[in-house]
Amino acid sequence: MIKTIDPKAISQPELHGYLLSAVAPRPICFASTIDAEGRVNLSPFSFFNVFSSNPPILIFSPARSGRDGSLKHSHQNVKEVPEVVINIVNYPIVEQMSLSSTAYDKGVNEFVKAGLTQVQSEKVKPPRVGEAPVALECTVTEVIELADTPGAGNLILAKVELIHINKEYLTDDKLDTQKLDLVGRMGESWYTRASGTALFEIPKPIRTKGIGVDQLPASVRESEILTGNNLGRLGNLERVPTASEIDDILTDKEVKAKLSDGDKAKVHQLAKSWLEKGRTQDALSLLFSFE
Repeated sequence: MIKTIDPKAISQPELHGYLLSAVAPRPICFASTIDAEGRVNLSPFSFFNVFSSNPPILIFSPARSGRDGSLKHSHQNVKEVPEVVINIVNYPIVEQMSLSSTAYDKGVNEFVKAGLTQVQSEKVKPPRVGEAPVALECTVTEVIELADTPGAGNLILAKVELIHINKEYLTDDKLDTQKLDLVGRMGESWYTRASGTALFEIPKPIRTKGIGVDQLPASVRESEILTGNNLGRLGNLERVPTASEIDDILTDKEVKAKLSDGDKAKVHQLAKSWLEKGRTQDALSLLFSFE
């Protein structure tokens, strides 16, 4: 059963809830800004991402209040002083980040309220968060106000001028995803943590093309044992197995012991177990060998 919703037929809070729960997890822009009087503001926004590396452009959107349509202080600040530091949020500071989202009065310094270290930036006026694993000093190149209604977004285009990286999160001079322990925003009060078993890799051809699921045998595509993810992993391989690879797989001790009767269900179950162990090419050869 499918529930179909016309955005114009429900209230803004209802639409907001559906969108934020469906479009997730979202990275978090922890934005530090400053107004014309030099007052600092620090606020998180999950309407955020990187949109270009040359030039290096990040975009975040402080939406208008869903209650009265008022503007966020961060939005007002970048119009007065077109600079921002985008601090990346990881698990060790997620609670402090959440606290900073409180709607304090203008002029209240959320660095102080959240107990975070205010570090002087080098190229822009707003300070950066000392505890952040990565901080990006940016100049604001454009502000696009989408509407003046409650919940309307305001796209802030920020060009990266300088990047600060805590060396604790580097391995071989590259940012280490497993060390970063980043968090993402979900719907309602939920967050997700990108660490441990939540992290997984999917090998992907960069300069070559995967054979595609359509090139797998029909019995494999229609398998009740192999999942869509299994088929996607198989279709990601760059070529079908050769005759010699198929011959070799038939001499495998496990194949000879378990699949002497050629039962397709057993074949698919073994292939699935091999996929889970990273034996993708062997799994493909196995599946082709019993066609």
